Amino acid sequence: MNLFSVSEAFAMAGNAGGQQGGRPGYEGIIMLVIMFAIFYFLLIRPQQKRAKQHRQLMENLKAGDQVVTAGGVHGKIAAVQDTVVTLEVATGIKIKVNRSSIVSTRQEQ
Repeated sequence: MNLFSVSEAFAMAGNAGGQQGGRPGYEGIIMLVIMFAIFYFLLIRPQQKRAKQHRQLMENLKAGDQVVTAGGVHGKIAAVQDTVVTLEVATGIKIKVNRSSIVSTRQEQ
């Protein structure tokens, strides 16, 4: 029966348990960069685009526009102030809403 010591077994194992390749540790960094790129293009960039479009919508509001609020109220803008928009929801019925609650404009019907 041929018995050998533990140190001989580790020597025979070679590089199996250690680092593989010439550059240790770069695999983790590369994976982090790839994951960040995926998050950027799938989550961060589209959200920034939507925020920019909403900012432009807020800046371009004017009297006479047909709009929809975040609560689902449809109306025509009667007056625009700094932070408040007055909507006419029916003939002679006007309500005031926060300017930021306007989510979209719609075409005249």
